[in-house]
Amino acid sequence: MTGQVLIAVTHLLGVGHLVRARHLAAALAQAGYAVTLASGGMPDGKAASGYRLVQLPPVRVEGTDFRNLLDEAGDPAAPKRLSARAAGLVALTRELRPDVVITEHFPFGRRQLAGEFLALIEAAREARPQALVLSSIRDVLVAPQRADRLAEAERRIVALFDGVLVHGDRGFLPLEASWPVTPAIAERLHYTGYLATPAASTSEQEENGEILVSGGGSAAALPLFRLALATAGLLPERRWRILVGQGVPESEFAGLVRQAPDNAMVERARPDFPALLGCCALSLSLAGYNTVLDLVQARRPALVAPFDAGSETEQAIRTAALERAGLARAIRPEAGPEALAAVIAGALDAGQPAPLAVALDGAAGTVAAIARLRARSP
Repeated sequence: MTGQVLIAVTHLLGVGHLVRARHLAAALAQAGYAVTLASGGMPDGKAASGYRLVQLPPVRVEGTDFRNLLDEAGDPAAPKRLSARAAGLVALTRELRPDVVITEHFPFGRRQLAGEFLALIEAAREARPQALVLSSIRDVLVAPQRADRLAEAERRIVALFDGVLVHGDRGFLPLEASWPVTPAIAERLHYTGYLATPAASTSEQEENGEILVSGGGSAAALPLFRLALATAGLLPERRWRILVGQGVPESEFAGLVRQAPDNAMVERARPDFPALLGCCALSLSLAGYNTVLDLVQARRPALVAPFDAGSETEQAIRTAALERAGLARAIRPEAGPEALAAVIAGALDAGQPAPLAVALDGAAGTVAAIARLRARSP
């Protein structure tokens, strides 16, 4: 079963949401769908692979202030820009008349962009009343503290959505760990497995002795990078590689380079990160969705520092699941370089973690879930 699929995503801080949406788009395209991915975050400079990419006027945020949307220059996103985004999504929907519409993160999040998502869904229903409307979410969400906003999200799920694709493994980390799943929501959940990229082959690679430090695509890992460089000076016998995401400003990147001792290399994040991870002595990272999947597949000794600034709870919940499974140990950046050096020694002594049975074929799981839902539709 094939047809037109429209995926709408806006990443505001890191690039994790866009990475998942790209995985999803590529999987559906490979399954025979004509896929269009509408991205409303900052461009990542990567080409589409088998699907069409449409860039909306981008918005982003600074730090953890998700209430105030900014444009590329860091100025407040003007009402005209927000209207243009919604109009662009509606025009695209009328052009495509999609059989399947997928909103990434909404209505569980992106409340500040609700108007454009709701306009997209309304246009899709007008263009094709039988269109399948789905929400696509990661394994862990950040639930609002206000009961009225939880109720609002549930009303929208029940009234507007045919299903929710949960890109995770219920046995490893159920959605209930981060979001109050009511019966009305539970009956719409479809666990697809994690949207993981295939593991890098390390059969001919030996451990290279490096401590590999990574932090995703945003500047959230700057405290971890600074701690790692300070700790590297205490462990001169080890080589360190610090991979800095493109979201870190050039001035901050240059400061990290200046801070690096002789046994540490600071460079921008690389596409061969999974291969580097597969042969490192130890990984030191945040606990973002994609990084954790790489850790699960690489099975290298790992320390994770969950990003929990503001009201962010996602990475702390995922870190707790990793610790329960014996895949990683949690650290706190404020503990200091001496404490980190001691934890590194313990993790290296403990050696490689045991394999973990986690569903990682979320691409196939998503394709299968959509086929089942379309077969049910009148």
